Amino acid sequence: MSVKLGLLALLAEEPRYGAQLKASFEERTGGTWPVNVGQVYTTLDRLERDGMVRAEEADDGGRILYSLTDSGREAVLEWWSTPVEREAGPRDELVIKLALAITSPGVDSAAVAQAQRSASMRRLQQLTRLKQSVDPAVDLAWLMVVENQLFAAEAEIRWLDQVEAGVRRYGRPDSFASEVVADERLENRR
Repeated sequence: MSVKLGLLALLAEEPRYGAQLKASFEERTGGTWPVNVGQVYTTLDRLERDGMVRAEEADDGGRILYSLTDSGREAVLEWWSTPVEREAGPRDELVIKLALAITSPGVDSAAVAQAQRSASMRRLQQLTRLKQSVDPAVDLAWLMVVENQLFAAEAEIRWLDQVEAGVRRYGRPDSFASEVVADERLENRR
């Protein structure tokens, strides 16, 4: 999600000041995506330039109230109706770390995977306790954020199991053979 679309969605509810947008954005996302006020105002300036928001004259306190234009409202409606494309692609640091560990001489890839599993298990336990403390009648949005993180931690642990099983089943790849396979994959993508 872009900050831009999040701010537009908040403005679709009612006009707001920049500081109100920052606070609402962080509150609604359970603090999982903190934004600095400078980022909010830079984004609002771009949205105004692009004709999606309108800035009122500054009040006596110097605050500027922002509201949506018809173009901004259309962008929000399109965002609500368009599925999000998930890109969990191969540029994940953990994927890269384990790929290198498995193919690097002298690195105990099982120990690397086990250290990550231990950290993921601790995170899973923390999230489980946190989920139990959330009252869905009061804060369903925060519960949704916590559950997403909980399921991601569970998936990571299952994936780590697969990595370790693959290493046990096939052994560590010969580094030269790995480079040949990687080169072939690159050629096939071109």
